[in-house]
Amino acid sequence: MIIGILICVIGLLPLFLALSISKVYNDTKLSTGMVIYMILITIWQLDIGVLYFKNVLSEDTVLFLFKLFRIGPTFGLPIVLYVAYWIIKDQPSEVKRERWLTNVSYAFFTKKALIGFTLWSAIVYVINWTDLGIKGLTVTHERFTGVYYFPDYGPLFWLYFLHMAIVVLFLVVLPVLSMRIRNSYFKNFLMGFSLNALLLVIPGILNFFPLTGVLTSSIGVILFSVANMHIFVKLNVELKVHSFELMQKQKKLDYTGHLTGSLIHEVKNTNSIIKGFSSLMDRKGSFDEGDKRKLNMIRNASDHLEELTDNYSAYMKSSAVTYKTDDLVRIIQESIEFTVGMLEENKVELEFTNIYSPLNVYLNKTNLKQVFINLIKNSVEAMPENRTEKKITISTEIDDRNIIIHFIDTGEGILPENWVSVFDPFVSEGNKKQGMGLGLAFVKKMMIEHLGDINIVGSSLNGTHFKLELPQEGMLNGGSNIS
Repeated sequence: MIIGILICVIGLLPLFLALSISKVYNDTKLSTGMVIYMILITIWQLDIGVLYFKNVLSEDTVLFLFKLFRIGPTFGLPIVLYVAYWIIKDQPSEVKRERWLTNVSYAFFTKKALIGFTLWSAIVYVINWTDLGIKGLTVTHERFTGVYYFPDYGPLFWLYFLHMAIVVLFLVVLPVLSMRIRNSYFKNFLMGFSLNALLLVIPGILNFFPLTGVLTSSIGVILFSVANMHIFVKLNVELKVHSFELMQKQKKLDYTGHLTGSLIHEVKNTNSIIKGFSSLMDRKGSFDEGDKRKLNMIRNASDHLEELTDNYSAYMKSSAVTYKTDDLVRIIQESIEFTVGMLEENKVELEFTNIYSPLNVYLNKTNLKQVFINLIKNSVEAMPENRTEKKITISTEIDDRNIIIHFIDTGEGILPENWVSVFDPFVSEGNKKQGMGLGLAFVKKMMIEHLGDINIVGSSLNGTHFKLELPQEGMLNGGSNIS
């Protein structure tokens, strides 16, 4: 009985950790899956601990509780699949999967597979209640563990053993699939989770054999609980730090916008005073021709300043937009379709390459689409008529935090000293003679408002290389929701 109590107490460890996770990291898919998995582990340990209550409970009661608590290890498989499915589904990974083993592996981590394995687990659990699964209990005596009940398995016991073997197979495959995830935070978590789960499941499988007793899974529970809590807290701390950095960037952007708006307001007020006094002076009519020309120059300068402040005001107000999660690939493709007429008319070839899926970004669809339309339009206009190769190349890349878009054209290029100023409002790009110079300024503004950026990383007479960066949606939402 003492050993049974010890096993149950050890089983409460993952339950305690589950309650801690639910309080600190609520409202996320990952934390929900972790909490349910921890609770099932606790039930698993109660399932084992009850076998040591021979002198406290009747055999029928122990058998009933053992079959009931079997729900813990049985439904652990769908939860493992749920955690892996959510991470693999939402995090960008390479689309190209040449190896047949990888293709087969990916087929298991789908929504249909999740539903299928849940139904499979339910069937295995129901069989557990019949004599085909567990016929009864036999009394066993071991030197170190004393007297306890051991299950007398039925003819379909092999189904349950197969069930646990599938769990082990999943956990072995997970690290292979996680290598394709570009986000290092979730990649490391998935690899750590699969390794820790193996430390739990493999010792638990030894419980099927009387010679090893039924204590081996308790060792796995201790190892899993401590190690898994560590990697989960580490993941969430990293996401919180990244989310804080994004929020600080947004605060600076908001502050700069408010400051600019206030400055424009004060300039307009001062300019109104200048215009008012210049009008009063003009009415007196006591100026000679030279003074009148000077007064006229003041009025013209004032009118120009008013036009500039009005343009800046309209430019700043364009930030009042809504954002939602959307597929960046679809945004780029729609932008290309919108400009296809311009590309054909100017005989410009456009190539878009992407090897990742999904590419979810927290964005404003209209404004981000206009970003790529502006870039394509500017690149087309920057290509000389006699250029042999007129081509625009768009490709994607992913690092730990950002989705990177490389935008390369074969235009006439931008001088190095203009790589920064070309993004300023009212500065025309390259040698363009027309326009107010708001194209790249709008692009820069929209990228910053999406908590990203755009810069020129290379330019010559043969073309320009723009580098656009956007935070991964998983990072932004994951960080902001874990509080």
